[in-house]
Amino acid sequence: MVSSVYIHIPFCQQICYYCDFNKFMMDRQPVDQYLDYLEKEIVESIKRTPITNLKTVFVGGGTPTALDLEQTQKLIDMINRHIIKGQAGVEMTFESNPNEISKEKLQILKDGGVNRISFGAQTFDEGLLKKIGRTHSPNEIEEAIQTAKEVGIDNINLDLMYALPGQTMEQFVDSLDKAMELPIQHISAYSLIIEPKTVFYIEMNRGKLKPAPEEDEAAMYDFLMKYLNEKGFHQYEISNFEKNGLESKHNLVYWNNDEYFGFGAGAHGYVNGVRYSNAGPLKKYFQLIDEKGVPFIHEHTVTKQEKMEEEMFLGLRKMKGVSEVEFSTKYGATFNEIFPNVIEKLSKDGLVEYKDDYLRLTHKGKLLGNEVFQEFLL
Repeated sequence: MVSSVYIHIPFCQQICYYCDFNKFMMDRQPVDQYLDYLEKEIVESIKRTPITNLKTVFVGGGTPTALDLEQTQKLIDMINRHIIKGQAGVEMTFESNPNEISKEKLQILKDGGVNRISFGAQTFDEGLLKKIGRTHSPNEIEEAIQTAKEVGIDNINLDLMYALPGQTMEQFVDSLDKAMELPIQHISAYSLIIEPKTVFYIEMNRGKLKPAPEEDEAAMYDFLMKYLNEKGFHQYEISNFEKNGLESKHNLVYWNNDEYFGFGAGAHGYVNGVRYSNAGPLKKYFQLIDEKGVPFIHEHTVTKQEKMEEEMFLGLRKMKGVSEVEFSTKYGATFNEIFPNVIEKLSKDGLVEYKDDYLRLTHKGKLLGNEVFQEFLL
């Protein structure tokens, strides 16, 4: 059953130095043609597998709000016509850069059903913003949030990063302090990971960039968890914190290992037990849609063993953890039957614990999450 949709808009006004998502500089790109082909992909995909009980739509990138007003309206109309179809209660999220959103554009989003917006703040330090390739100022973060509130979008997420090149604990604490002054209900906070094919990766290989020491990264993450808890934000996933019960329903789809459509160039999806990825280059994306109706370049039928592994390493990202009863009902076996000695070893190392029926990470386990997850890859 597919009840969630991700839509990828691969255009940006500026390429951030750490970003490895499929993206293109906006200038001289066939944006309108892309939206036409995106619509073709959506129509053909839903014809093959109808959406059932739609719960979430997430529009990411790239930078979705890099589209102009007319293109934004075209995208919103497309989503409502083919995907939402008047259904109530759908969580609809748009990603945005703080300096690329106007009141007019936010009004189009609000009128079109967007009820959640995610601003890529990353840091409130002006020097660090420039160092990572961001073009907004700290003041523009606050202005964007206030404007979203003015048009009636109250469910607001702020993306923050830590362990940035040269970032001090004082700078990170200052960013958190400034974030707490704003009317937000959700924070996603991630440490910098230097990925191949990024500006930072090239600079690192040339010896011009030095990643933050692991101990600094761990100290910032440890502080983050304690700080946000004191400020009334509930940590429900390794990197995500909410208050007033406003968890990201869409991201929970991934962590619950549920199926979802992925539309757009470079998008990934999981439908009918098959994980797939779309062509990233626009010409290839257009060509495949013309030829096959869908732009898949890779499809993989997930085996039962892989599903069980994913259930564990995705589910353990959630602070609630993974229910052994639900796991046994779904797969006909207990944790220990599928992963002999793994739970015992991780428990002995103080990385996981049982609470009622759920296996979950300990505090130490949160700090060493990747080591825990690897244990479930057989």
